[in-house]
Amino acid sequence: MRAKVLISFLLLTLFVTQTIHARQEDALTRLYKMKRERKIDTNFYDELRVVDETRVLSQEGFKENDRIEKLPGQPHNVDFAQYGGYVTVDEKAGRAFYYYFTEAEHSKESKPLLLWLNGGPGCSSLAYGAMQELGPFRVASDGKTLYQNPYAWNKVANVLFLESPAGVGFSYTNTTSDLKNSGDKMTADDNYVFLLNWLKRFPEYKDRDFYISGESYAGHYVPQLAHNIVSHNKLENKTAINLKGIIIGNAVINDITDEKGMYEYFWTHALLSDESNLAVQKYCDFSPNATTANEPKQCTDAMTEADNNINPIDIYNIYAPTCHLKNLTDKPKKTSGTIDPCSDNYVYAYLNTPEVQIALHANVTKLNYDWEPCSDIITTWQNAPSTVIPLLQEFMANGLRVWVFSGDTDGRVPVTSTRYSLNKLKLPLKTKFHPWFVQGEVGGYTVVYKGDLTFATVRGAGHQVPTYQPTRALTLIKYFLDGKSLPRQ
Repeated sequence: MRAKVLISFLLLTLFVTQTIHARQEDALTRLYKMKRERKIDTNFYDELRVVDETRVLSQEGFKENDRIEKLPGQPHNVDFAQYGGYVTVDEKAGRAFYYYFTEAEHSKESKPLLLWLNGGPGCSSLAYGAMQELGPFRVASDGKTLYQNPYAWNKVANVLFLESPAGVGFSYTNTTSDLKNSGDKMTADDNYVFLLNWLKRFPEYKDRDFYISGESYAGHYVPQLAHNIVSHNKLENKTAINLKGIIIGNAVINDITDEKGMYEYFWTHALLSDESNLAVQKYCDFSPNATTANEPKQCTDAMTEADNNINPIDIYNIYAPTCHLKNLTDKPKKTSGTIDPCSDNYVYAYLNTPEVQIALHANVTKLNYDWEPCSDIITTWQNAPSTVIPLLQEFMANGLRVWVFSGDTDGRVPVTSTRYSLNKLKLPLKTKFHPWFVQGEVGGYTVVYKGDLTFATVRGAGHQVPTYQPTRALTLIKYFLDGKSLPRQ
């Protein structure tokens, strides 16, 4: 067995050196391209598709089977419980979602439950959220060793990571057409069914305060799931899921302002020429009705220049180094407080190792493709509303806590985009724009609007805020969960 695992790992090491894996940025770029080609339904929807009760199954015996005894390469003295496994969301279709759950380090009985979703669409919350951002471990450069993340969010909450929709990471379907029918609607419905089943499997969290968090295209996933929860609670006249609030970071919220703000960010950060910036403002139409067929050449040329200027750098963090040495190392490199730009490769190697998958209770059906950080098998997306702003308004009207944060060195869904999008709400101020602090340093800037909506920047953070500024991210999530304003000093 050990010999087989070693051979598999060596082959994987060779493969990693030749592979460039898709990222959230690539998935989002593809989505916008499909929208401009009119291949996606961009109409806003808020109708409720009532869940068929037969999709909520018995969960007896599953919880203890999902308990992870120890992950390969895990450090010693881990003092919290870990679980991983599958939850069936559609038994007839053979559709099941993979989850990874880390209970809080201390006082798990009283701490809230926090769900984290990554975006894409089509990217894994295990790849990014769990292994590179806010999870308890990170993968070392040998692709085999884990080391502790001292800023893990399970210091303040019980944290649940979900790979969705089917076809993402270890989540799968036995019905091929599911992969062609993927979209916002199906993802939101399946995520809700997942939660109902998961809470049945872990009944001690059934009445716990529950929050949903995420980044990037989870700017759609999070509000859409929250909408399903709020709507079902009202329909059933009971609190099926005790949702208290949502928090989204560098989030896709409103197409027109998201794209407009991105090109403005490029220009204000010396990534786009004056001429191309003026061309974008004058000739580019980012409205839902715009198509590539009618796009003026001046707009196309300006966008091409932007692409050419951005390609050599990491658009996720325009000041961060890029990965040049893609090989795994024989021994783990010494870790520092900064993220290794080649981490994607280390995580890929680790999660494709057979003994790791066994420990995680993952890939039980022996998928005929590798685990990937962003899906290669989801190639179409049926629906993606051009805005989720009405959902944010719905949550405020229903008394939910709503926070939006933005790493200020992200170029993909930058702070300019988020500010333009939130300004569409036309909310009156509750607390004026001001700096917030961590350890005597400015952590970012924040403004609070009436209706319990808080916007906060995170200074020096890229798209994946907990990756680039872990101390500030942990402070942010702690104050969000506590329902307190960010510290002024």
